[in-house]
Formats: sequence, C-alpha cells, structure tokens
Amino acid sequence: MCRLAAYLGPAIPLQQFLLTPPHSLYKQAWEPQELKYAKLNADGFGFGWYNPDGTPSAYTSILPIWSDSNLPDLARTLTAPLWLAEVRSATQGNPVHQFNTAPFYDAQLIFTHNGFIRGFHHCVQPEITAMLTPEIATGIRGNTDSEYLFACLRQLLLDDAALDLPDAIRRLFSLLADIVTSQAALLNIIITDGVNLYAARHGINHECPSLYFSTADELFPGGQVIASECFSDDSSWQPVPEHHLLIVKPDKPPELLAL
Repeated sequence: MCRLAAYLGPAIPLQQFLLTPPHSLYKQAWEPQELKYAKLNADGFGFGWYNPDGTPSAYTSILPIWSDSNLPDLARTLTAPLWLAEVRSATQGNPVHQFNTAPFYDAQLIFTHNGFIRGFHHCVQPEITAMLTPEIATGIRGNTDSEYLFACLRQLLLDDAALDLPDAIRRLFSLLADIVTSQAALLNIIITDGVNLYAARHGINHECPSLYFSTADELFPGGQVIASECFSDDSSWQPVPEHHLLIVKPDKPPELLAL
C-alpha cells in the first residue's frame, strides 16, 4: 500500500505540491490517516513530471522521503504544471529496490498505483506476461504488481490504436477481474499522458482504498489536485466515488466515469 498524489494547473515548484500542504504527501509518509495494512510509507518515494520538450522524467529513491538529502534542493528548484508522486509501503514479495519504486513511465505516460493483488506472482503475473509483446516486456525492470499493471495497460493501448485511456483502464480492470476470480485486488491508479490526469478508485473483492480531489484548494490557485488523503481541511476536497474514474483536464471541470 502507498499514498499517491497528482497536480495539474499553473506551473508550481515541487515544494508547493509535495512538501508544503498541512497534510502533504511528505507528511502522509510518516503520519497517514487512512492507510490500511501498514503504518508508514517508508520504502521509498518518487515523483514524475514533463520536460519542456514533452518527454516524461521521474526521480525515485529507496530512502524514506524524509531521509533523502537531495529532496529539499530539488523541491525548491524544479517547477512544472503537472506533478505525480508516490510514497511507498512495499507489499510482501516486492522488495525495496530502485526498479520497484514508482512512478513508472515510458515515452509518453507516467503511472503510479496504490494497492496490491493477492497471489499476484503465482496467478496474475504469468497471465500478464503471456500477453506482452517483446516491445513491452523488455521494458519491465522490477517485479511489482504495479509495474506489470502499467505494462499490461500499455499493451492494451498498443494492441488497439483506437482505445483511449479511460477505455483501456476499464479493459485492464475487466481483465484482472477474470484472472483474480475470488482474490482481492486493490487498484487505485493515477496515470497521465502529459495533458490530462486519470485517477481510478477501484477494488475487486475488496473495499477501495481512499482517494480524494480538489479543484479549489486555496493552496493551489487555478490548480486541481488528487491525493490518497486530503492535503488540507479545505472544504473543496471531496472523495472520488468507489469504482469510478476521475478525469482532470486543463481549465475544465473534472469528469467522473463509472468503471
């Protein structure tokens, strides 16, 4: 289990997104309020953004977020109109390693996942692996369910050029439901194509992890924010309904689609 967050709006320093809010992702690493199955998110962290040429980048560390001496300087220096971040609590069987630390990205997409899939390595990983073309499979570096979910999603998009991200996410979850049968799968994900944010709150045979969004928090003028836990007590924060996909677009009201 992890804590996730994303921002879309006017360009802001990483510090404003990741560190400054009263209940920032930084604070959620060591004092989460709605985290189940763990008490800390101390198994690494990462954040992603897009460069001026539109290519994605990410910084990841296996250190707890409060122990990385590089973060204060990076947080003051880096500025972007889109941020995506995670603090990690590793699931059993997925060791703390740089390759297992999100966010994951390819030439266009940045992805992160909060949750777990019971029996993943025994039941689900072989099924996903069998679906993957060498183009996608050779890009996998770690062994987490999160990275394999991202690979499967990319494969679905590659196989059907007409598929958009919302439909690909729906198809991914339908595929997983067929594979896991009676096992639990917690599937909160945030993915971005560099233009929009897509955040799913979903679970199979289990309640969904927490996920919230705000379009009017005074800490982020003109911006929209998504997080596993509210960054502040601002009344604009509201939960993403269970089994729904939140779509955040620049300068437009958010959309909610049933999954």
